[in-house]
Amino acid sequence: MNKAPVTSAGSVLLVDDDPLIGELLSDYFDGHGFRVQLARDGTQMRECLARETVELVLLDLGLPGEDGLSLVRWLREHWHGAIIIITGRGEAVDRVVGLELGADDYVAKPFDLRELLARVRAVLRRAQPTAAAASSGVLCFAGYRLDTKSRTLRRDSGDDVALTNGEYELLLAFVQAPHKVQTRDELLNATHGRDAGPYDKTIDVQVGRLRRKIERDAAQPELIKAVRGAGYVWTTDVRRGGSMA
Repeated sequence: MNKAPVTSAGSVLLVDDDPLIGELLSDYFDGHGFRVQLARDGTQMRECLARETVELVLLDLGLPGEDGLSLVRWLREHWHGAIIIITGRGEAVDRVVGLELGADDYVAKPFDLRELLARVRAVLRRAQPTAAAASSGVLCFAGYRLDTKSRTLRRDSGDDVALTNGEYELLLAFVQAPHKVQTRDELLNATHGRDAGPYDKTIDVQVGRLRRKIERDAAQPELIKAVRGAGYVWTTDVRRGGSMA
């Protein structure tokens, strides 16, 4: 079966067992130029991903049977697109776990359609290399090479380090401003395009996830250090091109 062409706005798969939400979001996103696919559970989600071109999955965590967190884990192991999780107001723990597993962003129910659209556009926009990033080429630091054109991270040994969109954007924000303390709000805006709420732990979760991938010992980080009461700082030098031990 030939895959359908992707519209200019993007292709979204909504995984939610509520038909009313499916109809509402489908109509709204269709009206803004998106191609929307619907799935009510994990089985339909996998079938859709196998036959269609999908750039972003909107995933409700409160699914019957195979829960949303299991599906986030499966997506990160078998698929490389963007994920926004949809949670209830009382699912703060599940929201954090979802981010830990590799989701790019979250939105809480009941949500505002305009905010959800803005989140989707922001995540898809971050997944595309910007002109400024593309011109940066390769950034080298502490035995790593970050290619901003292909959005890939590789160790000098040749091993690739798999990064989610959120992890890539966070790493790029750090290496483009080495030795500069950045607040959580600044990092959240750079990676999610929105302001942090008073209990928003998104950046802390993503920093922890990134540390586990690039630090020699995530419990005693050397590259990304917390600055009490301020935020985080990237502590090592970064240079363009070549290699750096």
